[in-house]
Amino acid sequence: MSKIAVITGADRGLGFALCKGFLAKGWQVFAGQFMPEWPDLASLAQVHPEKLHIIPLDVSSNQSVKTAAQEVGRIADHVDLIVNNAGIISSKEDLDIREQLDYDDMHRIYDVNALGSLRVVEAFLPLMDKSSLKRLCFVSSEAGSIGACQRKAWYGYCMSKAALNMAVKITFNRLRPEGYTFRIYHPGWMRTYMSGTKNFEADMEPEEAASYAIAYFLSGTEDSDQKAPDEDHLVLTDYSGHQWPW
Repeated sequence: MSKIAVITGADRGLGFALCKGFLAKGWQVFAGQFMPEWPDLASLAQVHPEKLHIIPLDVSSNQSVKTAAQEVGRIADHVDLIVNNAGIISSKEDLDIREQLDYDDMHRIYDVNALGSLRVVEAFLPLMDKSSLKRLCFVSSEAGSIGACQRKAWYGYCMSKAALNMAVKITFNRLRPEGYTFRIYHPGWMRTYMSGTKNFEADMEPEEAASYAIAYFLSGTEDSDQKAPDEDHLVLTDYSGHQWPW
C-alpha cells in the first residue's frame, strides 16, 4: 500500500523542501498550494507526475480545507501522515505595547498559525483513521515557548505558536488513545520567504532544515534511522534534538 502524506504550505520554503524529501523516499504527496502563481510546485509535479498531487489549500478557510480533504479522498483511500507547515508572520511584529498594535493583523496570524492546523486535522481525520501510522506533525517554533520567551514584541506570531502548541496538546489527549502519534517541531531559523523576500541572514537553507524534520517526523518507521520517542509524552523538539519548555 502506498504511503501518503499531506503537506500544508507547500509552495516554497520548508513546505516545498518537505515535499521533495518525502517524494525522494517514495511517498505519495498531496501538496497544499496557497500561491498558484509561484512556479516551484508545478515544476516538481512534472518530475513526479504520479506521486505529487497539488491541492489548492488556504488553511484559514473552512471551506478550502474541507474541499481539499474531499479532493484527496477522491484520489486516495487513506492518509498516513500530515505535516501542518503553513504559517505566516507580519511586517508589524516589531510593534510593542507602547505602540499602536494592529489587532486585525494579529487575528490574521492566529487564524492561520493556530486555527489552520485544527481545521486540517479535523477535515482529514476520516482519511487518517484508515491508516496504520496515523502520524500528525506540526511545525511550531521556539517563539511559542512561554518558559523560554525573552521577546518584548512579536505578539501575533508568538501568541499564535503558543496557541498552536496548546491545540496540539489537546488533540494529543484526545487522539493518542486511538493510536495516533504526534511530532511537534521547531525547525530552526531558515532562509525562507516568510517575510515576503528570502531571508539570507538565517542559519540554514530549507532543504537542510527539511532533512532534519523528515528524519524526526518519520522516526520509528522504516524511512528513518531515528528511534521513535516516547509516543505517550508530547514534547516540542528542535532540529538538534533539544526539547523546549512549554
